Amino acid sequence: SDAICNFVICNDSSLRSQPIIFNPDFFVEKLRHEKPEVFTELVVSNITRLIDLPGAELAQLMGEEDPKLPGANNTASGFFRSLMSLKRKEKGVVFGSPLTEEGIAQVSQLIEYLHKNLRAEGLFRVPGNSIRQQILKDALNSGTDIDLDSGDFHSNDVATLLKMFLGELPEPLLTHKHFHAHLKIADLTLFDEKGNKTSTPDKERQIEALQLLFLILPAPNRSLLKLLLDLLYQTAKKQDKNKMSAHNLALMFAPHILWPRNVTANDLQENITKLNNGVTFMIKHSQKLFKAPAYIRECARLHYLGSRAHTSKDDLDLLTSPGSKELQPLKSQKRSRLDTCHQEETQQRTEEALKELFRHVHNMPDSAKKKKLIRQFNKHPTALTPGSDVPTSPAPRRTRSRSFSGLIKRKVLGTPVVLERKSRDATPEPKRVSKENIHLLQKCGSPAHMSQAKLKSLEGQKEESCRRMRTHLLSKDSSSL
Repeated sequence: SDAICNFVICNDSSLRSQPIIFNPDFFVEKLRHEKPEVFTELVVSNITRLIDLPGAELAQLMGEEDPKLPGANNTASGFFRSLMSLKRKEKGVVFGSPLTEEGIAQVSQLIEYLHKNLRAEGLFRVPGNSIRQQILKDALNSGTDIDLDSGDFHSNDVATLLKMFLGELPEPLLTHKHFHAHLKIADLTLFDEKGNKTSTPDKERQIEALQLLFLILPAPNRSLLKLLLDLLYQTAKKQDKNKMSAHNLALMFAPHILWPRNVTANDLQENITKLNNGVTFMIKHSQKLFKAPAYIRECARLHYLGSRAHTSKDDLDLLTSPGSKELQPLKSQKRSRLDTCHQEETQQRTEEALKELFRHVHNMPDSAKKKKLIRQFNKHPTALTPGSDVPTSPAPRRTRSRSFSGLIKRKVLGTPVVLERKSRDATPEPKRVSKENIHLLQKCGSPAHMSQAKLKSLEGQKEESCRRMRTHLLSKDSSSL
């Protein structure tokens, strides 16, 4: 899970139904590998928010100064330091050499074997056989394949050899640079209502600080630490069988993974308890310590997907607070801009399509279909009509014949009478001459709302039209006779 995801094309049909593995720390690992300076500055700025590191200790954590470790100026214990250094004088391919991925691959065989044999009583405390351990050590240094399940080795042999490997590293697994930071993390406690420190450990802050600190460990150290803490966590879960609790395991491994090299217990004095408790805490909460905090993930994601990245958890909290409307996340701003552009583009395309359609309708020959389409255009809001770009002057309408002869022909042929009016308000009140005029009056509505003057003028026009239609009808009947 610590490696950057690689995407490959799978041609095996039997594997296509398998679930896709998603690494939530993808952008964190990407930033760590591509821009280590930016990544380190981001993580360390949040570490200093949790623990107080003086200038010298902060410079040591950043690698700007050599770490100043306890007992460095104490000459009384020089004999013990020289004795311990003699044990590491003979360096092999794996044991006594700086930690590498190849060395981790060899040692992972020991860890895998121990996962299968966690019930051995006194595991990591009871020493194994020295002869079998030397044979196994030589095999690991030479890079030969080892069959640990053959029965030639005991679980205590393998457990002791794992501790030996960690103890012979040139520097502890958690590195010298991080030593003072671990001491400060062990001192993180809760505060009472008055703001005074209590003796109760602040577990949430300790977990967060360890998560950050593990992020800036060298990649081989972090990989092996994850494997080791997971093994110790599983061992402590079976303490009813192996009699090894998390605290007992911390006593066995703290000198190998956290204590500075070439120091003795006298050099550490009162810090031994803090260091042991710190390793105990790591074992108990190992399943949470190798996940990047949520705000680090967001900062790394914004670094690649946004125009800028925030450098602190407080900045992200400020951005997500309900009162800060003017400071919105970059993702929301980008999405709103895209939505606005999409809406404008859609609106523009719609208007262009309407304009083109209106031009086509306007160029059609005069017909009932054209009139119907123009009426439909007139029903649209003015924002969607293509109004100004094309001439909108309507074509002259042909006046429909309303003669009595036409009415009689349509009635005889059985064609329904359909009367169209140009305007609803200009409907004249017909004189009671025939049933057709009554039908016309019912369709066009009552003239109750018309003004008297307008009504009289319409009546006059109607009488004149009736007179002309009678004359026309009589002339047609006489000619037919």
